[in-house]
Amino acid sequence: MPRRKQKKYSRPRKPFDKIRIGEENVLKEKYGLKSKREIWKADSAIARIRNLAKKLITKSDEEKKIFIERLQKIGFNVEKIADALALDKEDWLKRRLQTIVFMKKLANTPKQARQFVAHKHVLVNDRTVNIPSYQVSLGEEPSVKLNLVLKKETKKSKIEEIKEQVLEKDTQTVQTENKLQEKTIEIAN
Repeated sequence: MPRRKQKKYSRPRKPFDKIRIGEENVLKEKYGLKSKREIWKADSAIARIRNLAKKLITKSDEEKKIFIERLQKIGFNVEKIADALALDKEDWLKRRLQTIVFMKKLANTPKQARQFVAHKHVLVNDRTVNIPSYQVSLGEEPSVKLNLVLKKETKKSKIEEIKEQVLEKDTQTVQTENKLQEKTIEIAN
């Protein structure tokens, strides 16, 4: 039986905390987010990483090293477990595809970057990705590019060119026939 889909975030405990709302508004504008829910998701993802780091404090050095390497591949600047504990939601938001497109100057604003991603104009590893929250790893970052298809004047096919030539000849013959009729009327008068 398939598992029920669960939320990947939790709402803030104090819904009307003025300071938190102000900080979230700044983040929402800075990263061009659709809603504050995306900030809450980032916060939850970082909380999961922090919890793993806390559990690894007592583990062996090999396990710590594997964990740190995994975070570095994702794109976080982490050298030791303490750095993993110091991560915050902005570090997560910086690795989103939408932000990477904006930072690479492929879009003028974060909202335009989101629009490019949502409208399937962004390629990652030559594959179209239309999820603005897609986490871009360090290995994928150089391969992020735009795939804008601009409407160009299409070349006319041979058949269309022939049809136009025939129509031009038909109009020319009709015009010459009209001139001949006018001359015959003038001669008759």
